[in-house]
Amino acid sequence: MSPDIKIDAWLTDMDGVLVREGDAIPGAAQFLARLIEKKRKFLVLTNNSIFTPRDLAARLANSGLEVPEDRIWTSAIATAQFLDDQAPNASAFVIGEAGLTTALHEIGYTMTSTQPDFVVLGETRTYSFESITTAIRLVEKGARFIATNPDVTGPSPEGPLPATGSVAALITKATGVSPYFVGKPNPMMFRSAMNKIEAHSEATAMIGDRMDTDVIAGIEAGLETFLVLTGSTRESEIARFPFRPRHVVDSIADIVDHV
Repeated sequence: MSPDIKIDAWLTDMDGVLVREGDAIPGAAQFLARLIEKKRKFLVLTNNSIFTPRDLAARLANSGLEVPEDRIWTSAIATAQFLDDQAPNASAFVIGEAGLTTALHEIGYTMTSTQPDFVVLGETRTYSFESITTAIRLVEKGARFIATNPDVTGPSPEGPLPATGSVAALITKATGVSPYFVGKPNPMMFRSAMNKIEAHSEATAMIGDRMDTDVIAGIEAGLETFLVLTGSTRESEIARFPFRPRHVVDSIADIVDHV
């Protein structure tokens, strides 16, 4: 990294950067410890809207990584923040789990299927055909359509599962209405995260493992970008994209000395 670049704040993806299949990636604990030692501003970001920050902090702790829950920023929290800015104290029909419903409750939203202002779609491990049907009918009646993130599949031990983006496409096909996606690769998620920790884009870095979400959103938000090769994107795939991260490293262990 160029010596004239000073990073005061760090945003890092979780899966593929800090953990992989429930295990800490070598160097992750040292990286987090260095952030705390140097009193750097930081947030761990995830597009997963299922879990609350407390849930995720516990999962990380089980992997040997200590991250305070107020240092975790999910697409559910970013979505709630967006809705609070756009339409405070409104109502929503919600498809999602505790991570999303808790975030919406905390901003004062009312959950209802009767003339809601918004249909808010998040991730759940058990999408209900009945709930999807309700969402379609409400969107057709004029409810504004918001989704936490565009990921079309999620991982499971048995293989890929349909995720928010796939169900959003189903609702869009049925209604002709596309949702507004708040999570990555929308740079808004990064901007809301930086507002949370009072960071400035010119002195903030994003570490991710995906070119199509982490890196592009980081570039669009004006951040210093690091791609690690411990997750989704392989080094041979980088050249396929019309944009490049500022730095490509083998793993989070290679970034510890830059903190």
